[in-house]
Amino acid sequence: MSVEPRVDVRQAPYYYVPGLSAHPVRASLALALILLGAALWINDYLPGFYLFLVGLFGLFVVLYLWFGDAIQESESGLYGQRVDSAYRWSMAWFIFSEIMFFSAFFGALWYTREIATPTLGNLEHRLLLWPDFHGIWPNQGPGNAIAPFEVVGPLWLPTINTALLLSSGVTLTLAHYAIRASKRVAAIVWLAITVSLGFVFVACQAYEYHHAYTELNLKFTSGAYGSLFYMLTGFHGLHVIIGATMLTVILIRLLRGHFTAKHHFGFEGAAWYWHFVDVVWLGLYLYVYWF
Repeated sequence: MSVEPRVDVRQAPYYYVPGLSAHPVRASLALALILLGAALWINDYLPGFYLFLVGLFGLFVVLYLWFGDAIQESESGLYGQRVDSAYRWSMAWFIFSEIMFFSAFFGALWYTREIATPTLGNLEHRLLLWPDFHGIWPNQGPGNAIAPFEVVGPLWLPTINTALLLSSGVTLTLAHYAIRASKRVAAIVWLAITVSLGFVFVACQAYEYHHAYTELNLKFTSGAYGSLFYMLTGFHGLHVIIGATMLTVILIRLLRGHFTAKHHFGFEGAAWYWHFVDVVWLGLYLYVYWF
């Protein structure tokens, strides 16, 4: 099935500047409610949880309306090459910020494992601080102060999840090629498979967490290993959910006839994000589960 261009982007304004909007103010208020609610919630104040939920719901509503306006502007032919270039640079810098975000956690894991633990376990520090501390990774703390736990190995669920994400990267690339070749049906099929693989990954990770918590006794309080394991894999799982949601929106837009062979940055931006999530998981799979 061929795809005919719905708009001629060459007729778009030199650089489209939208009118005044209340979306930034609404988003700021929603974020303020989220932070206030979270602060009250963790300090056991009753309204905190409900304020957090109200702020979260409000943020979702604002994002739905805001992105809806952007989609309408794009489909109306208001976005030309200048806006397209601005979106590409914005997405590139956003992904760079995400790289820095995960680099901080990988750095914390490396420092704790390769520097802090051996240093605290040498003879000088054992004499001065904790005589019964052993500099092995993962450790149970001085005097086995941490409840015994088992580490999560790479076999078999993390390996299956790796295969799922790598496969989703392939199917997403096939969907991209289909769009560029004006084959809408093929793009829809491959993208639907990609979204399905993403959500299956999330389900497998949820099962892994249940297994680790109930059978391996691995909790967030299980020393540096437990906290870093859940921070790294948990934030990655959150990014998978966000990426799969983005791709779901793109799939709906494809079903509605959006995008053309030369005008589909919405798809490309979501695809960049998904490939970034794939690469992060490869690092997690090797450094957290194997090494």
